[in-house]
Amino acid sequence: MSFKAVFKAIVFLGILFVMLYIGMNNGQSADFYFPVLTQKKITTTAALIYFGMFAVGVLAGTVLASGTGNARGKGWPKGEK
Repeated sequence: MSFKAVFKAIVFLGILFVMLYIGMNNGQSADFYFPVLTQKKITTTAALIYFGMFAVGVLAGTVLASGTGNARGKGWPKGEK
């Protein structure tokens, strides 16, 4: 196992801890209005809104970081540039 993988796991767990801490201390109601998805105002706990935004960010980061890859392998094939 590489150091880079362990470091990423520790950072991700740290972010999850911060999210849990915020969720425990922000139980009050909050209004969320995003007219692209719905015309109605969504009223829920601040922690749930925070978790939703975090989840969207994680999914977007995962999709952007995964890339499409190259079926032939990395780099240029021999003879082509």
